[in-house]
Amino acid sequence: MVEHITELLKNLPGEAVTVVLGALPVSELRGAIPVGIAFGFTPLKAYCLAFIGNVIPVIPLLFLLEPVSCWLRKFPFFKKFFDWLFVRTRKKAGLVEKFEALGLILFVAIPLPVTGAWTGCVAATLFKVRFRYAFPAILAGIALAGCIVLSISMAGKGLMGQ
Repeated sequence: MVEHITELLKNLPGEAVTVVLGALPVSELRGAIPVGIAFGFTPLKAYCLAFIGNVIPVIPLLFLLEPVSCWLRKFPFFKKFFDWLFVRTRKKAGLVEKFEALGLILFVAIPLPVTGAWTGCVAATLFKVRFRYAFPAILAGIALAGCIVLSISMAGKGLMGQ
């Protein structure tokens, strides 16, 4: 699958690649910011493109995840997938369950695997965090994660002598 994504992205401008990587559930802005910097973008440009990409799926996920997953769970394959996804998210999203919007900010802001905007949307849906709280919390978490990843990327670039 990585080869297919690489093949699709290789002919796009660096800006588009950075936005697309920011929007994908595996890379999100954690992968997009270092790629943007590798393309030679200023840190601010890499951050902004990755942020925009990471925000793109948030509104559709918050509104559509529950109804689409309920409908798809009628099929055995999708039922198994969503059961796995929701159990995994419940285990990792204790902050969201306990502190709701504030927990959601922190959960999304932690730049580690199994956190981020996509999983934050799943957690917000599972714990019934209302859109008016979930959306700004996820945006704040994305912004904080972007600052952390940008700092680490710039420190790494400095250590490499570039």
